[in-house]
Amino acid sequence: MTETDSICPLCNHPVQRDDRICGNCGVDLALAAVLTEQALLDAGPDSPVLPVTPEVLVPRLGERLVEQGVLSDDDLRRALAFQKEQEKLGEPVLVGQALVRLNMVDPQTLDRAVTHQIFQLQDALRQANRDLESRVQDRTRDLQQALDRLTELNQLKSNFIANITHELRTPLTHIKGYTELLSDGSLGELSEEQSIAFEVMDRSIRSLETLINDLIRFSESARGEISLRQSPFTVRHLFRRALAQAEERFTAAEYSLEVDAPDELPHMLGDFDKISWVVMQLVDNAIKFSEGRGKICLCAAAVDGAVRISVTDSGIGIPEDRLEEIFEPFHQLDTSSTRRYGGTGLGLSLVRRIMQAHKSDISVSSLIGSGSTFSFTLPATVEENGA
Repeated sequence: MTETDSICPLCNHPVQRDDRICGNCGVDLALAAVLTEQALLDAGPDSPVLPVTPEVLVPRLGERLVEQGVLSDDDLRRALAFQKEQEKLGEPVLVGQALVRLNMVDPQTLDRAVTHQIFQLQDALRQANRDLESRVQDRTRDLQQALDRLTELNQLKSNFIANITHELRTPLTHIKGYTELLSDGSLGELSEEQSIAFEVMDRSIRSLETLINDLIRFSESARGEISLRQSPFTVRHLFRRALAQAEERFTAAEYSLEVDAPDELPHMLGDFDKISWVVMQLVDNAIKFSEGRGKICLCAAAVDGAVRISVTDSGIGIPEDRLEEIFEPFHQLDTSSTRRYGGTGLGLSLVRRIMQAHKSDISVSSLIGSGSTFSFTLPATVEENGA
């Protein structure tokens, strides 16, 4: 027997490991192996080990012989009683062996009954496999149909968001244009109270414009329409753009801003406009969720051929078991009617999608009451350092 051979569980004849049928006794090797293993397991560690014979592969042989008219019920009871006696004597026998010893059946009749039963078990196993395969195919088809339906529903939602946001943008543009004319005096001088009112309106219009733009970006990303125009740019240029966009928020509140970016950092490769929006969004979140005189740090560092950008705040923090929730679209951790922080819940979802389009991702670490840190990396380029 070679190293690649195995042993038939029924007749101990050498077989190849990829054979399905024993060439010596004709038994289905997979069925024989499973039933033999089960018989050995059922015996338990303390039970006498019975020889592996054809009978082991046929459960409830005695009852089947009675059904076939080979034995009577009394014959089977006597054979079972004899089997128990032998077991007590430490010489266990199988039912078939007991029947042969008691001359109730001859060996040839027993072999024919066992062989017939094995063939029936083979047919049952093949039918069970066909049924299982059919159920798997049905289940796979049902799951695919459900997935197709979910994809269709998501597409409908994305189309609705895209349509409604574009419809909102047109009247907002008109409102914005006329408020600018009113506020700069083009349509007449305003009183001090009216000027203050228009400042409030202007902030609300810009906030609404931001929300609409976020919805448009989300609908585009949901349709897989995030296109990138990648080029090298410096960390300094990136931070300057992001902080300029967030300047009004810093001015309106008392925050301490720290920028930590070594001069010798290499250029990064990415879509500058979209990465600027990502950093601005992270800074905006840091401002939103910081309490009182919050501290915000905008940091950059070179790591393994890439540049890591981090935004750290000293805000309220995020529970560890809910870190992934903040990236779900239209999701707010505080869903109560009295929640303190506004927004659509799209910002961080869009941040993640933009970074994934760059073959990167956004990571977050946080501690309740101590703040959060959001980080991402972009590949460094061989461009010379610049301002």
